[in-house]
Amino acid sequence: MAAPSDHPLAPTPADRRRWAQYLVDERAEAAVYEQLARRRSGEEREILLALAEAEGRHEAHWVELLGGEPAKLPSASVRTRLLGWMAGRFGSVFVLALAQNAEARSPYDSEPSATAAMRADEKIHHEVVRGLAAKGRRRLSGTFRAAVFGANDGLVSNFALVLGIGAAGVAPEFVLLSGIAGLLAGALSMGAGEFVSVRSQRELLESTEPSGYADGGLPDLDLEANELALVYRARGLGEQEALERARTVIEDAKRGSMPARARHGDAHEVVGGAWRAALSSFLFFASGAIIPVLPWLLGLGGLPAVLLALVLVGIALMLTGATVGLLSGGSPLRRGLRQLGIGFGAAAVTYLLGLLFGVSLG
Repeated sequence: MAAPSDHPLAPTPADRRRWAQYLVDERAEAAVYEQLARRRSGEEREILLALAEAEGRHEAHWVELLGGEPAKLPSASVRTRLLGWMAGRFGSVFVLALAQNAEARSPYDSEPSATAAMRADEKIHHEVVRGLAAKGRRRLSGTFRAAVFGANDGLVSNFALVLGIGAAGVAPEFVLLSGIAGLLAGALSMGAGEFVSVRSQRELLESTEPSGYADGGLPDLDLEANELALVYRARGLGEQEALERARTVIEDAKRGSMPARARHGDAHEVVGGAWRAALSSFLFFASGAIIPVLPWLLGLGGLPAVLLALVLVGIALMLTGATVGLLSGGSPLRRGLRQLGIGFGAAAVTYLLGLLFGVSLG
């Protein structure tokens, strides 16, 4: 354990309360890492247990300053308790992302009673958790991107549409019809676009893979003068390496053994299936686009419908933005407010246009 830093011999009650809070927070964070370790194996498990051990050393520092564990301790912070609750039930990249944010907000930089080693530990912990979370983020990146952007596109575009139509002063039934039409048109467009994109990418990959078109003529090639080496040179091998590879393949072919074809299975897995991507995009867009239409589906109209749509869409935009912030290691509140500003900004433009259009009709 690192030696405690210099501190007045008679700590104030405020000092002791602060140290006690640090103690319980360090203990709770150690428990979080232990819970996460139970859901991991191998290297990840060992890393998480090492983090828990380090938090235990920090806890011991505060116990020593307090002259022993106090009879009554405060509750851990709300953030730490939430982290512990999630770690015991999920153990996912979301928990690691929250832990990363918690490590980044260490109070020890401004705490005179914390040692320099403790301050350095907290910064290292942030990088360690960031590395552990990176694997999960990479796994989520494709699906998560499609989900967030699809739902957000549906939210913003259909919200802007129904507000613009509603501001023109038309009947609620027409606003509802426009919202449903916007939902279907947008979702079908997203699905079709994703299908074409994924199918085209898979076809492009297939066209670049080695084929067996010339396998039937391999036994008839001349060992000394053949063009098979050119094939391997075209694929990126050096001249000598290509020639040796060609000789081996031809000799195997003369003995009746055809070359195995390496397929780009991993690349195809990353791209995914066209129909699956299209259906996912359709559903993601539709799940966002239905939210602005709900007030009119419930039979509301006029200002009450607009206000309810603002509340529902605002909550949804904040949630999607906060989720992006959480998983990216940024501030959930800041990302949520950014998403809210973008969505409401786009809707405000169409609402003003709808007002102008309604006035011109009048």
